[in-house]
Amino acid sequence: MDDGFFSGALHESKAEYVLSNVAEVVERILTFVPTKSLLRIESVCRLWRNCARRVLRTQQKLTWISASGPSNPEGHALCHSLADEVENVFLLPKTVLVMVDSETFNGQYCCFKQKKARKSHQIPDTVEDLSRLFPTGCDVMGIATPGVVLTPSGSHSGPPQEHQEGEAGYAIMFPSMDGVNIRPFHFCKQTISQTALEEAGLVDNPDLRVVLLFGYEAYKSGAARFLNQVLEPLAKSKALIAGGHVENVFAPTRGCCNQGSYGVVGLALSGPKIQGASVLLEQDVSSPKAAEATIQRLKAANLPERNTLGFMFACVGRGHNYYNNQRNVEADTFRKVFPNIPLFGFFGNGEIGCDRIVKEDYTLCDTDTDSLQHGYTTVMTLVHLG
Repeated sequence: MDDGFFSGALHESKAEYVLSNVAEVVERILTFVPTKSLLRIESVCRLWRNCARRVLRTQQKLTWISASGPSNPEGHALCHSLADEVENVFLLPKTVLVMVDSETFNGQYCCFKQKKARKSHQIPDTVEDLSRLFPTGCDVMGIATPGVVLTPSGSHSGPPQEHQEGEAGYAIMFPSMDGVNIRPFHFCKQTISQTALEEAGLVDNPDLRVVLLFGYEAYKSGAARFLNQVLEPLAKSKALIAGGHVENVFAPTRGCCNQGSYGVVGLALSGPKIQGASVLLEQDVSSPKAAEATIQRLKAANLPERNTLGFMFACVGRGHNYYNNQRNVEADTFRKVFPNIPLFGFFGNGEIGCDRIVKEDYTLCDTDTDSLQHGYTTVMTLVHLG
C-alpha cells in the first residue's frame, strides 16, 4: 500500500477522534446546523446529544417566515414557504404566531379553495398538518384577518409591506428565552372566569409586561360585554395592551364553543427582560407627515433594537384608502424611524391599545377600558424580548 493510503487513514482517524471526544469542536460545528437536523443529531451519541442541547439553549433570537403572492390553487403561499423553510430555522420554536389573509385562506384547510386540488406531499393540508411542522409541545396560534402587514423573510432591515388585498401571511417563531414567559390564552363565554384569567397570567401577575390580544366574531350580540371582562383588569395593570378584532381563529382548534361564537385569543408576555411601547395613530392622522410625527414618539421608549419586534394593528378602513391612494405609508414610516426592526400586524375590524410605555414601571399614560378600543386608527407597538 502507498503512503497516501496511510496518510488518509491517519487523517480520518484523527477526525473521528475529535468528533467523538472534543466537545468544544463538536459544539462549534453544530452552531451551523439547522434545528431539525440538531434534533436528529441528538441520537448519534451522548457527546453529540449534550452538545446539541447546549447549542439549542443558546439559540434565543426569534425568527419568522413570511410569504405573499398571487392566489395558487395548490395551497396558500405561506403554507408553501413554511413547508420549504422551516427545515432551515436555527431555533427551537416554543410559541408560533401565524397570521394570514382571510380572503384566500380557508379556516380549516391551508389549501386555498378546493381541498382536493393537486398538491405537493410537503404542503400542510390541515391545521393539524401545520402544527406538525413544529416540535411537539409548541403552541401554534393561527389568525385570519382582512389584511396582513409583514416583513419579508431573511432580513430584519427589509422593507415591511402592507397587503390589504391578495395572498399574504407570516409565522413568527418565539424560542424559549431566559427571563421571558410567553403564555397563549383563549377565552370564550363558556371558559371566561376570574380563575381562567389568573391561570393565563392576565391578573395578579406582577411580571406581566405585554398582552397581544385578538377578538373574533366581535360584532355578535354580547361580544362587547364579554371583551370588557378581559379588558377591565388589564386596563388597571401596568402592562401594554395591543391588538384588535380579527376575522377568524383557526389554531388551536376550538373545542369549547360552537362555530360562530365570539371569543378572545392572545399572548401574555411576562418577565423582567420584556419592555414595550405603543402609540395610537388617531383618526385625524391621515398624512405621511402626521404619521411620522406620531411614530417618532415611540423613540421616547429608547428600546434596544436586538430581539425587538414592531406590530402594526390598523383599521381595515385605513391604508391607501386613508392616504390619498398612497400605499404602504405607515409601514414605510415605521421603517424610516426604526430601520432595523421588523414589522408585522394586520388590517382588522377594530383596534385595541393606547399610548403606553412599559419600562421600569413607567407608563406613558393611564387608561380605562373605553379608551382601549378604537376605530379608523392604528396601534403601532414595539415589543423587546431581552
